[in-house]
Amino acid sequence: MGVSDPGFLKSVELRLIRCTLYRELPFFPPASPTPPSSSLSSRQSFRPLVEAVVDSIERGRYMDALSSDASRLVFGFSESWEFQDSAACAARFYEEVELSVEAFLRDVGSVAWLQVLDADSDPDVDVEGRCALLMCLGVAALLAFTQQNVTGPIGNFSPFPLAFPLLKEGISDCGGEWDVWARNQVASVGSDVHGKFALLQYIVYSKILLSKIKELVLEVETSYINGCRSLYWWLCRLFCLQQRITEELSSSLYDLLQLFKTSTLHQFGDFEHVAGYWGTMLNEGEALAIVSLAHLEAGIIEHKYGQIDSFRSHLECAEKSCGLHLIVTGALGFRTIHQVEAKPQLILAANNHEQSHVHLSQVQSDSTVSESKDAVDHKLDDCSDVLMTPKLVKNGKNDDLNVDLTHINKDINLTFIQQAVILAQCLHLQRRSRDDELSGWEMAPYIEAIHSQHQTCYTISNFCDILRIRWESKRSRTKQRALLMMDKLVQVIFDASPVTAQRIQLCYGLYIPTVSALRKEYGELLVSCGLVGEALKIFEDLELWDNLIYCYQLLGKKAAAVDLIKSRLHDMPSDPRLWCSLGDATTTDAYYEKALEVSNNRSARAKRSLARNAYNRSDYETSKTLWESALALNSLYPDGWFALGAAALKARDTDKALDAFTRAVQIDPDNGEAWNNVACLHMIKKKSKAAFIAFKEALKFRRNSWQLWENFSHVALDVGNIRQVIRNGVPEDIWGLYARWHIIKGNLIMSCEALLKQVRSFQGSELWRDRNRFKKFVHASLQLCKVYMDIASSTGSCRELFTAEMHLRSSVKQAVDFSDTDEFRDLKTCLDEVKKQIAATSGEVSCVT
Repeated sequence: MGVSDPGFLKSVELRLIRCTLYRELPFFPPASPTPPSSSLSSRQSFRPLVEAVVDSIERGRYMDALSSDASRLVFGFSESWEFQDSAACAARFYEEVELSVEAFLRDVGSVAWLQVLDADSDPDVDVEGRCALLMCLGVAALLAFTQQNVTGPIGNFSPFPLAFPLLKEGISDCGGEWDVWARNQVASVGSDVHGKFALLQYIVYSKILLSKIKELVLEVETSYINGCRSLYWWLCRLFCLQQRITEELSSSLYDLLQLFKTSTLHQFGDFEHVAGYWGTMLNEGEALAIVSLAHLEAGIIEHKYGQIDSFRSHLECAEKSCGLHLIVTGALGFRTIHQVEAKPQLILAANNHEQSHVHLSQVQSDSTVSESKDAVDHKLDDCSDVLMTPKLVKNGKNDDLNVDLTHINKDINLTFIQQAVILAQCLHLQRRSRDDELSGWEMAPYIEAIHSQHQTCYTISNFCDILRIRWESKRSRTKQRALLMMDKLVQVIFDASPVTAQRIQLCYGLYIPTVSALRKEYGELLVSCGLVGEALKIFEDLELWDNLIYCYQLLGKKAAAVDLIKSRLHDMPSDPRLWCSLGDATTTDAYYEKALEVSNNRSARAKRSLARNAYNRSDYETSKTLWESALALNSLYPDGWFALGAAALKARDTDKALDAFTRAVQIDPDNGEAWNNVACLHMIKKKSKAAFIAFKEALKFRRNSWQLWENFSHVALDVGNIRQVIRNGVPEDIWGLYARWHIIKGNLIMSCEALLKQVRSFQGSELWRDRNRFKKFVHASLQLCKVYMDIASSTGSCRELFTAEMHLRSSVKQAVDFSDTDEFRDLKTCLDEVKKQIAATSGEVSCVT
């Protein structure tokens, strides 16, 4: 098949990627009208349609793209569809959407698909143009969902991605049963949607379009489609967004994300591949920015699933691609308004390899953000005596900063992708350390470095503020400021400015919360400040019933929560989340069973709740069965495998318990309890080597458990690892036994070390006042000196003898209060023997000291 424009599909891909990267937004002229769809039969007719759709996407007018002539060309059946407000009608409609996409891609109406692959076949069949058209529609649907549920501004979108000529009043606003069907489709991965989200049908629609193109690309040879490699990147974004709007991690989504992430990085993970794919279409520095963005988004996926090492690896690649090398160091400065003496402050320094010619790729209208930035900061500073950024001492010298390092402050202009990489470091710090106040101070240099930048984009500024709020809300001196910042962030979601095209930039390269998650954080912050009534309104609007029940419990009105849920069930009787929340509020199993009934036995949460209740009433077999069924739906639930192991253990099923606890430590390697249970089960099965390894891991997290140390000692003896049995802090007599064991083996050096530790364990202020302790000390000292003398006899060296003499002299000198004891006289006798041996050895050889 000849292609008149071999770079057309690639140019469309690049323009779509640029929408989520960063670019200048010049004045857009009015869009040129597209030719009527009735005359679209030749290849070149697809190109103007695609251009019009891409133009709408670049302007942030996603609804215009979805309702364009291109959409009507593919999905003309929707205009005559007999709409019914039912889940069955929705399922039939989207089945027809899928068939229409496949028919359009394969051009079923005009020529057999195998003939399309013939180079001499009908030249009017434009496979690339068809792929580009459907890809643009799928991306437009995904970006519309992102605008409405992540970045804002909240627009007046139809709940249906395709237009219907006639809809019942009220259905056109809320989506009715079609939205319920779409919600169930999103939740089919084993986890319910967390909160209330709009435009869920857009996710289903986008997934159908992009997945069908993927099937086509895999089926045909690459020579027939010159491009479409960014398709895997968009699929990766789609499934990552689906994971973010669900309550729990999904194993099926994880598998898909790993597949698409690998394909994305294979094509866009290094400079050579990106430059080779788009060539001269790229602007200066754009290839490296795309590489950095690809690694940032891959890192966010690993962060979501708790893969810390992989996340760190992707961050390092992103840093390298954008020319950053970050170092946290210190400088003198002032943290509060009334501070008199300068104190050391953590600051962020960077080695920017491109600093000599770095310029900001900024949106022109974003200058309004920077102009009002200082005024906003001044208002926020009035809420607390703690400065937003530390005021460093002028003309101060910092020895840690050499000529290659530069302190990141307002005088250093960083590109937007560099700013995104810096903020991503905060996510890594959160994952690798405890969630305490110290981790907040570790993130502070990164947050303050971006806060000091005069030019930034909406998503970066938004995410920086979110990180600051999470940090400052934990400190009493800045909690009020955090509340005011959060209130303003929520308001901005509904404001018309900045426009959509500006907000969408870098929205996938930063882990900004969804609108629902942001408002939930706002509600939780209100609760922590004592404003429970305001939080109630937010949780009710978001349909977060568990948070709502908690608030009513704080107010002592649990019955009111039950009445509210029952009233919502009257309107939505098929919502399994409501039945589960009612079961939580009333602790009644019948409501969980009802949730299973309305969800066709697909509610993992209901099964988990039933499993817990069965365990609490000692019905361990039932609990085990229910946990197995729940984990079959979603195997990545954090505590699920541990609970299954506990139930199996109680039910005497040790094999199932061992498998469950093993899966628990695979998902969460920091689970010390699970490691301990794995080790104990291996002990029961007489597998000492496996138990020894598991106990070593468990002791990393439970070092204060004497039972664990005792079991570890038994296993270490079984495997013959005596050194692991003897640890600092064990009773003094154990060191003596350890020394005797080495003497039996003929290892005098190791025996000497063990006796030395035994002697040191007796030492202390109580030694010279406690007669019994002194007797034990003398006994250990005499054994130690005897070993010293044996070593000296075998080696002919005086070094050990001098050490023994020194020890005995010191002991005799300090033991004057016990001069009437036999032990004191034994010390003096031993000292005389050591002196005689030193004299004898000195007469025979030249001593080496």
